[in-house]
Amino acid sequence: MGALRERMAVDLRLRGLSPVTQRMYLRCAERFVAYYQRSPKALGESEIRAFLDHLVQEKRVSRSTHGVYVAAVHFLYRVTLDRPWVVRRIPFPRRERERLPEVLSQAEIERLLRAVSRPKHRAMLMVAYGAGLRVSELCALLPTDIDSQRMLIRVRAGKGGKDRYVMLSPRLLATLREYWRLRPPRGPYLFPSPRPGKPLSRMAVFHVVRRAGRRAGLRRRVNPHMLRHCFATHLLEAGTDIRVIQVLLGHRSLRTTARYVLVSRAHVGTVQSPLDALPSAPSAPPA
Repeated sequence: MGALRERMAVDLRLRGLSPVTQRMYLRCAERFVAYYQRSPKALGESEIRAFLDHLVQEKRVSRSTHGVYVAAVHFLYRVTLDRPWVVRRIPFPRRERERLPEVLSQAEIERLLRAVSRPKHRAMLMVAYGAGLRVSELCALLPTDIDSQRMLIRVRAGKGGKDRYVMLSPRLLATLREYWRLRPPRGPYLFPSPRPGKPLSRMAVFHVVRRAGRRAGLRRRVNPHMLRHCFATHLLEAGTDIRVIQVLLGHRSLRTTARYVLVSRAHVGTVQSPLDALPSAPSAPPA
């Protein structure tokens, strides 16, 4: 894409989109241009539709990935090329059905943490679970974000560009201090990448969590975001007000946080079925 790519990159930055979104949109736009080997200025609605249909029919991309491609093409034509009429009739896919979050028990969390031997990896998993961070927030942590005086962790530029504070547990602080004593991180990040000056990648965290889940013998496939789900659900089961959990997670809407009520054993598993409230159990039908 050359100069056009740089223009789009500038537009994305000026719109204040997150670095992750910027990279995804640029990658999708590059693949769109590479598919036709022509300038997008020479392409119209029919070519865009054919490319998106190719992704669905032949590449079998998920609905969410398809939605990212549509958003990227919309941005390219509406903002960078200033040709909004080209994509006016290009529809966004319907949202995927909302799945309930998968949650581990506290005993399974203990097994997961015990399955990690490296201090850096154990500290990462304990931060993800003990503070409920998104993986991007975990990777972006700086040592100065750990406030041991106030027992808080500062989360900078979370989703939507919002800062927030979450609690720093004494157990987590002890683990972080042990990690720092044994292998103080080089560079600005608390969990640095092997590449100098770079944070650990999200994929690296994913592989650490996945390997720990296998070593722990967990039947479910564990991922970093599952630890965030466990953080919220276990707080809810412990009696924490759902509005407090909303603030800790950085959710804009309480409706997003309310999903955890649906998987909380304290709220669902302990509710008495109306069958048990009947005066007497129905007798079995005659043979």
